[in-house]
Amino acid sequence: MTTETSEANRTPGGGGDNRGHRATPTPPEPITPALTSSERQALADQFQLRKMGVRPPLGTYVRDVLARWAFIRVLGTASAYAKNQNNYLGQLWAILNPVLNSIVYILVFGILLQANRGVENTIAFIVIGTFLFRFVEQSVHGGARSIAQKTNLIRAMHFPRAVLPISQVVSLLATLVPALVVMCAIVLLSGLLPAYEPVPVTWEWLLLPVIVALLWIFNTGLAFVVARAVAITPDLDNIISFVMRLAMYASGVIFPVAHYIERLPDDVEAVLLPIAQYQPISVYLYLGRSALLQEPNIPPDPTMWLWAVGWAIVMFVVGFIIFWRGEERYGRD
Repeated sequence: MTTETSEANRTPGGGGDNRGHRATPTPPEPITPALTSSERQALADQFQLRKMGVRPPLGTYVRDVLARWAFIRVLGTASAYAKNQNNYLGQLWAILNPVLNSIVYILVFGILLQANRGVENTIAFIVIGTFLFRFVEQSVHGGARSIAQKTNLIRAMHFPRAVLPISQVVSLLATLVPALVVMCAIVLLSGLLPAYEPVPVTWEWLLLPVIVALLWIFNTGLAFVVARAVAITPDLDNIISFVMRLAMYASGVIFPVAHYIERLPDDVEAVLLPIAQYQPISVYLYLGRSALLQEPNIPPDPTMWLWAVGWAIVMFVVGFIIFWRGEERYGRD
């Protein structure tokens, strides 16, 4: 009897004292925040934590970019290596492209059209212009695509977006250095042709790295501006090629523009000639040619150096600020 009673108490519906009763759940206690808002802010300031997707102050943004210089260098060199790795000639195309362009321009404009008026060494004039202008052109295209091509990286990692245009221009600078060696070799060899005077190597050749450094700073600022513009209006990427083609002809890359402007009426010449001479691309091409060549119509000019430094500083600062103002939009549109 005792055994049956115990089994009845253990079975559902049995005759025990707990039959039909359920435990009443205890209501959860209200959760109080572990930290107050002021304490959370103090902790964020201590560990330099910031909200995602918010544009930081300009000074903080500059420090963030400088702190990631190692990342910029690695990203730039990796991009330079990967650009032509699927081609049989690989990195040689960084040199062959401007060489082939120079050959075409020399044949068409230097020989067929005789557009070398006022220039003694047509080959060296066109080669210097082509190599340096290609650096500008590729910087513009690289800056325009720097955001769109790295959208996944932007959404996956937190870093100042200015790293992307800077790394693009660093990548192009890495491929420009060996190309400049070839450019100087072509300039020297052109002086061995019967139609031209020998090209002497002077101390002014040492100014070429300084010119390239100023052009690098200018191109970085230009990449900032184009990156912001294309990020807002992607259709602008389709017309950049036409704009750069116009800039090539207007900057005297393959023929001296000033020689043809001087044939215009005096009032038109007075307006167009200063624009053609002191616009940034013309300034850097002039400095490059005056340093390597001994052309009487391209003498060393301290005024051009002032213009080159001014263009580099103004374009970089203005471009950086323009790009920084759109920081929170990149990768979201």
